[in-house]
Amino acid sequence: MTRVQTWLLLGGLLTLLGLLLLSMTTGAGHYGGRDLLGYLAGDPQLRADDKLAMILHTLRGPRTLCALLVGGSLAIAASLLQNATRNPLAEPGLLGVNAGAVLGLVLGLTYAGIGSTLGYLLWSGAGALVGNLLVLGLGGLFSMGRPLQLILVGVALNAIFGGLSSFLLLSHQVVLDQFRFWDLGTVAGADAAAIRLVTPLVLLACLLAWSLCRGLTLLQMGDAQAQALGIHPRRLRLGVLLASTLLTASAVSLAGPIGFLGFLAAYGARQIEPVVLGRQLLFSALGGGLLLLLADILARWLIRPFELADGTLLALLGAPLLIALVWRGQHRLMTGESTP
Repeated sequence: MTRVQTWLLLGGLLTLLGLLLLSMTTGAGHYGGRDLLGYLAGDPQLRADDKLAMILHTLRGPRTLCALLVGGSLAIAASLLQNATRNPLAEPGLLGVNAGAVLGLVLGLTYAGIGSTLGYLLWSGAGALVGNLLVLGLGGLFSMGRPLQLILVGVALNAIFGGLSSFLLLSHQVVLDQFRFWDLGTVAGADAAAIRLVTPLVLLACLLAWSLCRGLTLLQMGDAQAQALGIHPRRLRLGVLLASTLLTASAVSLAGPIGFLGFLAAYGARQIEPVVLGRQLLFSALGGGLLLLLADILARWLIRPFELADGTLLALLGAPLLIALVWRGQHRLMTGESTP
């Protein structure tokens, strides 16, 4: 790791610590930083305050942890997809994977009456897997089609999945009421039990992603060169499919569909470390956690006492950046070339 990367990592970790503290002192109630520090220090009076304990343990604590977990998961999933497809614009939201997870959840709500985190996870996971299979299969992952082809397939699948979800929701008013808040894309409803359930799956997916790093790094030279070095591209991409599906399903089951987060974090990580995927995943996870934490803090602060959806703020940042990148032609989408 270079000196610049080391300083960026240390700066990111310090910023993350600051945002964690800020997140724990922002939100419902009149409790601030002094109350938080006193509670952590064991002040008897503050420890006896049941309302403060409830706010920290039930509202702000799970919300903060959920932002870290969801942000890191979506960022790692995007980084894996970008490297597997050699397409720097790939991410779960743009490729239709999030929309597939949403459709899976709507089907579960409509026909299975799910209401638990496990049900959300299973049904959104099945939808994310179908979305991944369709977009990567139709987009020519195994034949390495043009980058623009993959994005267009993702746009089409987003429209199809979104249309099917809307049809089911409009046909079932009760399901629509249950679904409406979740669809905003926010960690406001984070639950400690749900986080405990999903965390082992996220860790398992991260271990799988880490095991794929060497192969994906060599894959950037091309399939033929990677095969000559003993890498199996198809098997490698199947691993990416599994890891990205687990990460996306876990994130969507906790916070709903949050677009552009993975793209922003993974793109930033590629600028810091364009070659070594292990470091790139590290910076992606850190960037994803920072972005979602910051977005969630702003969502609680900008229009107090009301709140914005985290996904709305990230879309306002991510969409203009995506347009700017395509407009500048940095990724040469129209020529079919990809960035190594």
